[in-house]
Amino acid sequence: MRVHTGEKPHTCDQCGKSYSQSSHLKEHMRIHTGERPFTCDQCDKVFLRESTLKKHLTVHTKEKPHSCSVCGKSFSQLQYLHAHQKTHADVREYMCFECEKTFTTARCLIQHQRIHTGEKPYKCSQCDKRFSQLANLKTHEMIHSREKPYKCSQCDMRFSQSSSLKTHERIHTGEKPYKCSHCDKRFSVSSNLKTHERIHTGERSYKCSHCDKRFNQSGTLKSHEMIHTGEKPYKCSHCDKRFNKSSSLKRHERIHTGEKLHTCDQCEKSFTIKNQLKIHMKIHAVEKPHHQGLKSQ
Repeated sequence: MRVHTGEKPHTCDQCGKSYSQSSHLKEHMRIHTGERPFTCDQCDKVFLRESTLKKHLTVHTKEKPHSCSVCGKSFSQLQYLHAHQKTHADVREYMCFECEKTFTTARCLIQHQRIHTGEKPYKCSQCDKRFSQLANLKTHEMIHSREKPYKCSQCDMRFSQSSSLKTHERIHTGEKPYKCSHCDKRFSVSSNLKTHERIHTGERSYKCSHCDKRFNQSGTLKSHEMIHTGEKPYKCSHCDKRFNKSSSLKRHERIHTGEKLHTCDQCEKSFTIKNQLKIHMKIHAVEKPHHQGLKSQ
């Protein structure tokens, strides 16, 4: 009857929220007490609700009981199926006013808009790193816990996420399921496809917060912004020099290690820096006309 009357006699003495059933209040109180009575017997993770534990268990069982009636693709959770089904109907109700991209759910739009705003609401409890998406925070925090429950069946590599394992296993199988819609290139990772397709579309979603420059990759934006901030996070392990790019650090460290990756195809002389090889190649370019002149005589 409380469904019809709207009566909620069970009130939380901590925050004032009311519930129609005492069991619902009891479950709510765990938010305040921090109690998590439901433990996964596979990885010891604890949960507030039994329903959340059941959802989590599909990670280990790889069970996907929810199937799409159009294409047959299966999902571990009903909410993922609902989001997927909208792609068939091409229902994209939510549009970004910055770049006019459209999305099937409000949640996807909110996450996307953080690219433009730079908002990173999720902070790591172990270090100062922040993230725009909760999933990325959870993945990062496994670095601190060193939890890697997913092992490759082909080699000894282990992963913190099942999706990372699936992507890794494509190294062994050679599978590249993601094909560019503009050319014949294929990719093993969907994010690499998205980055590649921006070459064709000219899309530059990542805008510098200090100037008007825009970029098609978040990594390129981060490197660029260091020009404005003066940040140089990459320190040489041999001397005190610092760099704003990891590639610049690697190139510099070859001076200390003596590593010579750039080899001349004319005389097999090797160099630590590519520019040194280019300068050297001019010697051969000068020699060629001289030798040709001797042959004609």
